[in-house]
Amino acid sequence: MRKKLLFITLFFLLLSVGVLAYFITPIKSKHNLKIPSSNRDEVIEYLQDKGIDVGFLDRFFLSFTPKPIKGWIYLNKSRLPRYKFLLLLGKKSIHYTPVTIVPGETTYFVLNLLEKKLNLNRSALEKSYKKLARFQEGNFLADTYNIPVYFDAQKTIQFLIEKSFKKYKTLSMAYFNEYDPKKWKKIIIIASIVEKEAANSNEMPLVASVIFNRLRKKMRLQMDGTLNYGAYSHTRVTPQRIKSDKTFYNTYKHKGLPKEPVCNVSINAIKAAIEPAKTNYLYFMKNKNGFHDFTVSYKRHMQNVQKRRLEKKK
Repeated sequence: MRKKLLFITLFFLLLSVGVLAYFITPIKSKHNLKIPSSNRDEVIEYLQDKGIDVGFLDRFFLSFTPKPIKGWIYLNKSRLPRYKFLLLLGKKSIHYTPVTIVPGETTYFVLNLLEKKLNLNRSALEKSYKKLARFQEGNFLADTYNIPVYFDAQKTIQFLIEKSFKKYKTLSMAYFNEYDPKKWKKIIIIASIVEKEAANSNEMPLVASVIFNRLRKKMRLQMDGTLNYGAYSHTRVTPQRIKSDKTFYNTYKHKGLPKEPVCNVSINAIKAAIEPAKTNYLYFMKNKNGFHDFTVSYKRHMQNVQKRRLEKKK
């Protein structure tokens, strides 16, 4: 009887050691994983599909832990003890939602996006933005951000602005060896017009050159893109709109740059604003291929305009 009891004790002791060794053994994983649901069976199946070595014991372990949270997680390390990896699946603080801010988009629509993707209150987002924004517009660098799911409206806006301005300052230091907020705001204003006007990144330095050339000659910029501010981001600019809009964004009526950026910008647009192409171009016109024809003379520009009008009639 004693031998049998000793054998059983030894068996369970060895089993416990084996299980303990199993759960402290490092598990290899990707830094980013998208957990499909809170269902433990579905999570185990998903992890197996991703090539992560999990099975019955891991499923059993998960039944005693907080339920996995659906959505993206950032693990920070590619190797973790198995037990820790499994516990993190239900830890709220490492879960995030990826949000992409598109180049040229205005904050009005970015806040709409944050409301929808993060299930945050629109009014709270707007209130936080007005409180934390450094500029009226252009505070978010166009990029993809991994926003923790536990962030409220204020933390989300603060996170986006701090991340953006950290990159702004890095760029400014690289080009100017300093960060001057006033000087940088002017760069973002120019970059925002470039972002609205250029058909692609290759055109950006050319569009920037037109802006600088017109400013140098004290010509009005007369660019439709400056009227695609705020809620008008996707609204077609008509002659009537040009006549009726009395804001500082209307570069048909007001000389110089608008006093605020038009939209959120990309790094490519910023670089174009800092280092425009060296040209004599003063005009550009979108052709039938969706790109722009750049010209020096007004006469040649009007020929391009007339050509495009005839093409549209065909």
